[in-house]
Amino acid sequence: MATESAIRVKDLRKQYPGRDGPIDAVAGVDLEIRRGECFGLLGPNGAGKTTTVEILEGLNRPTSGDVEVLGLRWEQDAPAIRERIGVTLQETRFPEKETVRELLTVFRSFYGHGLTVEEAIARVSLETKANALVEQLSGGQQQRLAVAVGLIGDPDILFLDEPTTGLDPQSRRQLWDVILDLRGRGRTVLLTTHYMDEAERLCDRVAVIDHGRIIALGSPAELITRLGGEHVVEFAVGEGDSLDLSAIGGLDSVLAARAEADGYSLTVGEPHLAIPALLESLATSGRPLARLTTRHVSLEDVFVSLTGRHLREDEVVEPEAEPRGGRRGRRRRAAR
Repeated sequence: MATESAIRVKDLRKQYPGRDGPIDAVAGVDLEIRRGECFGLLGPNGAGKTTTVEILEGLNRPTSGDVEVLGLRWEQDAPAIRERIGVTLQETRFPEKETVRELLTVFRSFYGHGLTVEEAIARVSLETKANALVEQLSGGQQQRLAVAVGLIGDPDILFLDEPTTGLDPQSRRQLWDVILDLRGRGRTVLLTTHYMDEAERLCDRVAVIDHGRIIALGSPAELITRLGGEHVVEFAVGEGDSLDLSAIGGLDSVLAARAEADGYSLTVGEPHLAIPALLESLATSGRPLARLTTRHVSLEDVFVSLTGRHLREDEVVEPEAEPRGGRRGRRRRAAR
């Protein structure tokens, strides 16, 4: 294994017994995460990302495949790996009657080396709460405490499973700062998240996993570029009106069109050409425009294009209109 690799996975598979035969939770994942990068794993519920991460953390055993963490293997090097990784689960419950300092002192005793308790508290900016009981902390403060527990052993790799889910915007930003600081110190972070802006802001590279397989891999900018357009035009027409996707998908500069729950979304190359063409088409057909907004293409658009679902809502969207020029094929509907 190359020295620059923190995690290396080859043909990883995990099967569970099912009523009608084995169920493939992970169906042949190949993955390499470099040392010092923040890597994001994105996928809808049931896609296999949690199972994959649990195997990497040593909490689950694969059915088959090779897994190396820091050049070591769980089968024979489990104690050595545990000394060098930190894990923050999506939801963590601590004893409510212990203080922040007491709790971190207990977890520090599990490691042969690591941060001091005061260093861990400072890393997550909980100095003013060091003597507060866990039950006195806000949700965001408790989540930062969970990250401090993951950091107390000064890990080479930190696993973060949706660390900001359910937090208010300010608490999310505070945790972002913690992650950026860790990345700045040259440590490896594996992050799962339901927030696309979070992945774009924090991750050097991301992998999109669906139905147990990785279907896209690259930096957020690279994945966005692959979508083809630079802008998204979102609009709605009058209540009860519907549009022919193939018709609006063929408008000038429109690369793809899809129906959303509350309107329509166009991926376009040049908004100054697409918007006038859209308005003229709506006027000709007698359909009033109820709403129109424009924005840059985001990682969320990439995810919907690849999977047919929104990451957080896990909703199925209508198939895209066939783009002109054969630039991209029709997307299948996501399977439940």
